[in-house]
Amino acid sequence: MAYLWLSLAFMVPAVLAAVLLRRTIHWGAAALTTALLLGLTAVFDNVIIGLDIVRYGHEHLMGLYLGLAPLEDFSYSLAAVLLLPAAWHLLRQRKPTRAGGSVEADPGRGTNESRG
Repeated sequence: MAYLWLSLAFMVPAVLAAVLLRRTIHWGAAALTTALLLGLTAVFDNVIIGLDIVRYGHEHLMGLYLGLAPLEDFSYSLAAVLLLPAAWHLLRQRKPTRAGGSVEADPGRGTNESRG
């Protein structure tokens, strides 16, 4: 169960960020990205595990698999899909000042009104 706890360390902040920014995330794009990324994860995880490039201590897993890939592996892809729009949103709201170094908020960015 150690991999489950490690997965939760990524999933909890990702879900919190998605909940807080639920109105700014384009959920259609997130769903498509999730499907593609989970599909790629399934293929490549099975390949690298099948080729014995990666091994897991099975005593640390939940015991649920998709092919050879433990279910915990998919949480990292899902966390990335949730965290990336949150990071994008937060970074779009900030712009560097001309004096250099410090960063200030740009109130016009990150809202639907600013999109053309």
